[in-house]
Amino acid sequence: MDTTKEQELVLEINSLSYSYDGAQSALSNINLEVFKGDYLGLIGPNGGGKTTLVKLILGLLSVQEGHITLLGKDSKKFSERYRIGYVSQKATDFDSLFPATVFEVASQGRYSKRGLFRSVQKQDIEQVENALARVGMSEYRDRRMSDLSGGQKQRVFIARALSGEPDLIILDEPTTGVDMETQEHFYELLQELNSKFFITLILVSHDLERIAREASSVAVVDETLTYFKNPKDAVIVEDPLHIHHH
Repeated sequence: MDTTKEQELVLEINSLSYSYDGAQSALSNINLEVFKGDYLGLIGPNGGGKTTLVKLILGLLSVQEGHITLLGKDSKKFSERYRIGYVSQKATDFDSLFPATVFEVASQGRYSKRGLFRSVQKQDIEQVENALARVGMSEYRDRRMSDLSGGQKQRVFIARALSGEPDLIILDEPTTGVDMETQEHFYELLQELNSKFFITLILVSHDLERIAREASSVAVVDETLTYFKNPKDAVIVEDPLHIHHH
């Protein structure tokens, strides 16, 4: 990586606190920086605030205290939501009766960039093809989603995120309900997207040991946030808490 030019901040969080309906705080004084090309593992116990943090980054919850800066803009003024891709853990529960093809689902990532009713241009189609190729799903482009395995569906949802040409992709426990072999392929794909295409990733997970192997840094969220530049340190410090396997 070229360290001579200043690293580009994709996400910056300063003094962020959040509570639901005046109840006890879900997040307290969170600070975090994510740079272009980072692969951050976000872990923590259930109810520790991971989901709240992701929702705040995605703009699904409004910032109460502190600041979130996305790609240099305050999140309150940030309108280019397509630049933040999101893959939820619900991806594999895709409604099997919904008759969409792989290509149609992957191209949804272009709508958020272009607006729903703008016509699809040649460059859109190229971007979607490109995204499907990156995740190894080109040959399935005309298949129905309902005919795919869980792992294949996951790849299509990553392609959907990629087709919007995002600067950051957040993956929320994306391997839930997927068998081990599929998980291995999935993590290989993420490594490739990160190392080869320099896509910035935030991977939300319960599995600390796995994350320590995959990610380049780790943030542990349990109301507050502890950042580990070296994921292996997180395992040493946090493992006694038995974070990953409730």
